[in-house]
Amino acid sequence: MDLGLKGKVAVITGASRGIGFETAKTLAEEGAHVVITARHEERLIEAQTAIKEATGVEVDYAVADVTDLSAVQKAIADTASKYGTIDILVNNAGGHRAGSFEEVDNDAWRFDLEIKIIGVANFTREVLPYMRKQASGSIISVLSNSGKTPGPKSVPTSPARSAGLAVIKELSKEYGEYNIRANAVCIGYIRSEQVENMWQNDPEKPTWEEFSKQKAKDTHTPMGRVGETAEAAKVISFLASDAASYVSGTAVNIDGGASDAM
Repeated sequence: MDLGLKGKVAVITGASRGIGFETAKTLAEEGAHVVITARHEERLIEAQTAIKEATGVEVDYAVADVTDLSAVQKAIADTASKYGTIDILVNNAGGHRAGSFEEVDNDAWRFDLEIKIIGVANFTREVLPYMRKQASGSIISVLSNSGKTPGPKSVPTSPARSAGLAVIKELSKEYGEYNIRANAVCIGYIRSEQVENMWQNDPEKPTWEEFSKQKAKDTHTPMGRVGETAEAAKVISFLASDAASYVSGTAVNIDGGASDAM
């Protein structure tokens, strides 16, 4: 299926590693002009090189902390100056801090909310004028299935993701008249850098297959394994594309069936 992404301009936050990196690679393979952003230039250069080696396509990069409004504004202005517009925004930047409600301090709350709410607002606010002007656009936020069904000892990450879902729903309602779509993906256990580190540091030294199977059992994942970043990237790319032209305001679970929520 041709997703109709050739020539589209996509900005992806938190794209030097993991799902963001894999999404950038997938969109580049589909012919999109891709700009990857993250906080550390050296990691962005590594990602740019890896994507070029894998796809033959050179993506652009912009150093931008999502919470630094001036850096965000520069990244979007530079992208629009080069390509004329912005068609796709993937809000992927994030951290993960989870603990007992009584033990988590306000600094941890601020950290998660700054990234998943203020950071999303910063990038989204900057791309909306371009999308409104051309009467089209796709915004995707990468969140967690815990945003739908928070578990115990999951603050502040679960409430921050729940708020992120509300932002997506609001955007779909307010900007649908401009043919701007807003959707989310709710991730379960995916083979991210964080999960890789958990595996490498496991004192039992299991194989990846053993670790994946056990993690799926621990998280009640019916499909019996940890997901791959490429699997998430394909869903995100679909939502970004014209193939999903009437999909807006929804949140797609990418968790192997783990979540109890639809």
